[in-house]
Amino acid sequence: MNTRKNSGGASAVATTPAAGGAAAGRTVRRAASSGSASERREHLVKLAAELFARKGFQATTVRQIADEAGILSGSLYHHFDSKESIVDEVLSTFLHDLIGRYRSALDGGGDARAVLSEMVRIGFGTLEPHRAAITVMQNDWNYLRSLPGDRFDYLIKAEDEVERMWVGQIKRGQAEGALRPDVDPKLTYRMIRDAIWVAVRWFRPGGRLNPAALSEHYITVLFDGLATGERTSHPA
Repeated sequence: MNTRKNSGGASAVATTPAAGGAAAGRTVRRAASSGSASERREHLVKLAAELFARKGFQATTVRQIADEAGILSGSLYHHFDSKESIVDEVLSTFLHDLIGRYRSALDGGGDARAVLSEMVRIGFGTLEPHRAAITVMQNDWNYLRSLPGDRFDYLIKAEDEVERMWVGQIKRGQAEGALRPDVDPKLTYRMIRDAIWVAVRWFRPGGRLNPAALSEHYITVLFDGLATGERTSHPA
């Protein structure tokens, strides 16, 4: 999720090529030229998302998307009325999936530590299927929010809902005695959020760590910490 709050704006995430590189792009281009209308639309969205992530939303043109798909610019308008419509679909699909999974984690029951652990797994688990969307969220958040109209107002609503879910579970853990009472729930959530989403800068699918291993490592650090022995306080 975007790191706009207490950060002086959206954190800049280095644009990175989509997983799979040129070979993946060729596969998408071939798929975009065949199949049903819904399949073509889906592939166009994926292709455009990769371009937005690599080049930035503002720098990507409709012509470039069409060229990558191997179609004329006019043909792209059979599916979308603008590139804003495409990025809208990229981001709304990601957020719908993310929030739905978070809600399921909360509905599944368990104590606060178990629910928070599952939410960490869900967050890191999006790095592969929604890599491009997360990169766009990080890089182009402020620009999309500055566009006229209310098309992207849902970005703020989604972020606020996610924050409420996380903060609510942290507070529940404090009330249960499972989490330290001397830490600020909202600040703690934002630090967790940034650790997850900024990982899109360096996490590489197929690398040494997969999302599951990455999640378990982070959960260990989050709940068990780095220090050993009895916790000591330090003067400010």
